[in-house]
Amino acid sequence: MAILRLGSKSEAFHREGNSWICTSGLPSDVNINIGEMSFQLHKFPLLSRSRLLRKLIEECSNGDGASFSLRLDDLPGGAIAFELISKFCYGVKIELNAQNVVSVRCAAEYLHMTDEYGKGNLISQTESFLNEVLGNWADSIRALEACEEVMAHAEDLHIVSRCIDSLATKACADPSLFGWPLAGRKSNQSPETTSLWNGISTMTKTKPTSDNWWYEDVTFLSLPLYRRLILAIESRGMRPESIAASVVYYARRYLPLMNRQSSFDDANPGPNILNPSESGQRALLEEIVGLIPNKKGVTSTKFLIRLLRTAMVLHASPSCREILEKRVGSQLDQASLVDLLIPNMGHSETLYDIDCVQRILDHFFLEEQAAAVATPDNIVEEGQLTNESNSMAPMTTVARLIDGFLAEVAPDVNFKLPKFEALASSIPDYARPLDDGLYHAIDMYLKAHPWITDPEREQLCRLMNCQKLSLDASTHAAQNERLPLRVIVQVLFFEQLRLRKSISGWFFVSDNLENSANPSGNVGLKKDGSHHATDGEDDVTHRVSELEKDCSGMKEELRKLVKYKRSWKNFTRRLGFSKSQSCCSKRSKPSNLRAIPPSTVNR
Repeated sequence: MAILRLGSKSEAFHREGNSWICTSGLPSDVNINIGEMSFQLHKFPLLSRSRLLRKLIEECSNGDGASFSLRLDDLPGGAIAFELISKFCYGVKIELNAQNVVSVRCAAEYLHMTDEYGKGNLISQTESFLNEVLGNWADSIRALEACEEVMAHAEDLHIVSRCIDSLATKACADPSLFGWPLAGRKSNQSPETTSLWNGISTMTKTKPTSDNWWYEDVTFLSLPLYRRLILAIESRGMRPESIAASVVYYARRYLPLMNRQSSFDDANPGPNILNPSESGQRALLEEIVGLIPNKKGVTSTKFLIRLLRTAMVLHASPSCREILEKRVGSQLDQASLVDLLIPNMGHSETLYDIDCVQRILDHFFLEEQAAAVATPDNIVEEGQLTNESNSMAPMTTVARLIDGFLAEVAPDVNFKLPKFEALASSIPDYARPLDDGLYHAIDMYLKAHPWITDPEREQLCRLMNCQKLSLDASTHAAQNERLPLRVIVQVLFFEQLRLRKSISGWFFVSDNLENSANPSGNVGLKKDGSHHATDGEDDVTHRVSELEKDCSGMKEELRKLVKYKRSWKNFTRRLGFSKSQSCCSKRSKPSNLRAIPPSTVNR
């Protein structure tokens, strides 16, 4: 910390209760009162340094040497600043630093302590030292904090703007060029280490290199000063991501309600920070929402939804909540299912805020439509399905997210059917490659609402496309007693069509293999009649020829077996054996056997 030492005399003041008494040996002839403090001083050291005090002393002095009193309740910095000023007038040793120089500078200006009333007067001394203070990051922070006590006078002297300009310049530049963050506060600075240079031990510090080295220091500023500093930093071209990260850091520190809903690591407020009132948090939140850069993706969707929840709890203005809903909707594809489970703070009976999710979804589609109009080449017609292409990926992600949300809130008995249909139908059909998630949500709703009528069940099931159900979902739907009979028949019908297509496709592949095994025509032949094929064709041809050989061998074996069986039957028939006789030949006597003619045996 920078320090300016003025004066050379030893201490000549002592305090008795609420009074400061100068022990110079002479009785005091002027008593200056500031608030509850009084200063028993002498008029000649004072009027020789201050034009205002000279004027007041001349007006109150009767010339008889009697003591008199003055009141300076409007003095910037109060009694603390005047204590240093009075010691300076007497030439007593004082120390000025970044924390008291602002109040002393404002008080000196108030008392008109210019060089006209003494060379090296307090205005010139404090002004020179203030320029030195603003050259250091940590001292600039301290000086800006000190401006809070004398804000009006510091504004008139442009001390606040000078501090903010100094901090903004340093935040946008290389931090290694400036001083360290505030001493005694948690920061990213590394402890001192010892290094050797030509055998000489020196104390060095590792400079902070990350972009967030200044985040924590500026959180000690009040909201008006922090807001002015962020705007100054933004005007100097800092990246929106860094500005958003700083605003998030500030919000985590001063919004305890939001911290209770999350598990932020650095959200614990410092020991000197008290929880503000609800109205204070509401005003703080609305200011923070205005400071967040209006650029998609610079702030995480999770934080924006946390901020939206806190705005609902604090009953923030409708415009503030609308801004948050629009920003969440612009990057809804980055949200998770847990983030969308916003507790209901309104008059609705549902556990979660369904209307808020519907508004967020509407904002998302408005953003997508605007992006599609801006880039016509990326327009996807309804009914066109793509495999997670760049243009369809956000839509598909949001579709899965909303289907999961519907399945999560479907067991709520107060969830009305029109709201379910409105939210489910908001997703276009082409955004769902499969309707398994929607089917699961419908099944959960039917299970939790068994009292709905059959026409309502039919109407609800029209939301899903039975042709876009997977095999597992179709199998489950075919056995689901909660579904209308018409839907079950449709599922079975489309599964039969799918099976037929699969079988026909298999036969088509088989025919292609046979055609490739027996090529016709002159396709693929060289001029000399030899076949010219690629490595893949040779491989397929080789495998087909092997299959043909195996098939021919099996056919030959089967033909031999059939021929052998027929010859054996003919042989037994010529011998006159029947099947029953051959089976019972061992148990019966051959008494009824007719004689075999010799001619037959010879044959």
